[in-house]
Amino acid sequence: MSTAPQEQAPLPDPKEIAKTYAEVANRASKLLHDHIQRQVKNGVSAPADELGIAQAFMDMMAKMLANPYKLAQAQMNLVWDYFSLWQHSTLRMMGMDTAPIAQPAKDDKRFKDEQWEDHFLFDFIKQSYLITARHIHDSVRSVEGMDDNTEKKVNFFTRQFIDALSPSNFAMTNPEVFRETVKSHGQNLIKGFNNLLRDIEEGDGQLRIKMTDTNAFELGKNVATTPGKVVFQNDLIQLLQFEPTTKEVFKRPLLIFPPWINKYYILDLREKNSYIKWATDQGHTVFVMSWVNPDAKLAKRTFEDYLTEAALTAIDKVCEQTGEKEINAVGYCLGGTLLGSTLAYMAAKKDKRVASATFFTTMLDFSIPGELGVFIDEQQVSSLEKKMQERGFLEGTEMAGTFNMLRSNDLIWSFVVNNYLMGKDPFPFDLLFWNSDSTRMPYAMHSFYLRNMYMKNLLKEPGGITLDGVAIDLGKIKTPSYFISAIEDHIAPWKSTYLGAQRFSGPVRFVLGGSGHIAGIVNPPAANKYGYWLNEKLPDNSDQWLACATQNPGSWWTDWQQWVTAQDDRKVPARNPSKGKLKVLEDAPGSFAKFRLDTQKKKA
Repeated sequence: MSTAPQEQAPLPDPKEIAKTYAEVANRASKLLHDHIQRQVKNGVSAPADELGIAQAFMDMMAKMLANPYKLAQAQMNLVWDYFSLWQHSTLRMMGMDTAPIAQPAKDDKRFKDEQWEDHFLFDFIKQSYLITARHIHDSVRSVEGMDDNTEKKVNFFTRQFIDALSPSNFAMTNPEVFRETVKSHGQNLIKGFNNLLRDIEEGDGQLRIKMTDTNAFELGKNVATTPGKVVFQNDLIQLLQFEPTTKEVFKRPLLIFPPWINKYYILDLREKNSYIKWATDQGHTVFVMSWVNPDAKLAKRTFEDYLTEAALTAIDKVCEQTGEKEINAVGYCLGGTLLGSTLAYMAAKKDKRVASATFFTTMLDFSIPGELGVFIDEQQVSSLEKKMQERGFLEGTEMAGTFNMLRSNDLIWSFVVNNYLMGKDPFPFDLLFWNSDSTRMPYAMHSFYLRNMYMKNLLKEPGGITLDGVAIDLGKIKTPSYFISAIEDHIAPWKSTYLGAQRFSGPVRFVLGGSGHIAGIVNPPAANKYGYWLNEKLPDNSDQWLACATQNPGSWWTDWQQWVTAQDDRKVPARNPSKGKLKVLEDAPGSFAKFRLDTQKKKA
């Protein structure tokens, strides 16, 4: 450990300490009392295993114990690694340099503090954890005889367990927290406990970890700032048209289908990384659907309603506003799934108004659902449907919590350390502000989506689902299409999106960007990051596609611009939203986007 003297805070006033302790005790006591009252009111019952975790691990243990020789071998391997670690640590204590037995991955931010490596004790704790984690993972993965669903659950929740027990998550075994505790005489832990109580209070009795300073952002001022107007509204959407920044614009307007699980402004966070602003600057007349945050009144709205009252209505209104008969369309994630369904519907109706389609990280074939599949089976969906039926919707925070678990070290435990152990306030970050701006989903629509697309994978089947009396067949889509996916995407795995791209009968350009579900898409050319892979052909196998693909530097945005303008580069005078055929209702970003569930709860 470094021998340099650490600057310490002055000793706190004992009276202030006593006052702080009393305030913390009162808050904790009130929260505990409120929790007990809720339990009594609702009837105390044993917690239900809605995810089927207990059964999955019981199956795994039974099959593991059925092969005692293999289990004993794994235990001996663990003992041998521990023996090697003791030898390594002993030599380090004697001042000798030896190669570590276990090292964290290069992108593992948990062990970035220098003392994890420089101080032999913290180095021993770190390596001991990494060795144990590796052996637990290997032992679980090597169990034979489990069905796919059980295997996925066991692997996923084993990782959650291991991540939770990381020494970086505990005050006495995290060197950074230990130093801060000594330096501040423990005030970091007191403040951290207050932060914990605050998050429980704001979560109405449930822990809602605060990821960013939400007061640092305001829509229309420092996020979602691209100027525009709301030119149409119904029960499901507001339609926004953005102000032109060029004298001429492309003849075909551009309509964006954002995912209804999030707010549209992920594509308009800041001016320098706003896809909407960039596309406007390139000469596109950009429209976007801004989804309503539904309540119980919209419980019976179906996926079919989202097709007819949102997608098709938005296309109608864009054509009406601009006077054009053809548009370009973009769908992001779930918005892309809706766009694909819409194109198949329009193909059956001989409607050719969508002249080109772009799909951002979109699954149309759900054969490879990735880790999200862990949460989608009959037991879990039935339990979720019961909750949604009672409320009329899926609460946005529940889905947000699921997504956070996919990257728990970055989106859960890093904030536990920062907020509750270090006692710091979360840093203002626009992306996390958007991430915490959760949205609900209507019961009927979400149930249809989970069962027919995720569970039964019927969208890929010709006529597998019927919408508004039309059998949906993706194979009838001849619209020129551009698919952009991300190589590290945990939400829409690129090999799954590749399967969907093969369902169309028209020309398809498939591009693979770097990074993940968000950063791989929100990747402006000025940043010059990540790069992208391109293969003009579309072989049957995704691995074959990647093996023959060429990697290009920079952003895929420029490649998309060349592709979409190659479809039609005709220009017309710039279109002012206020001078179109539709009535301006309000300024962008509009009231649908500005409505936040967390602020509504505070007012209540």
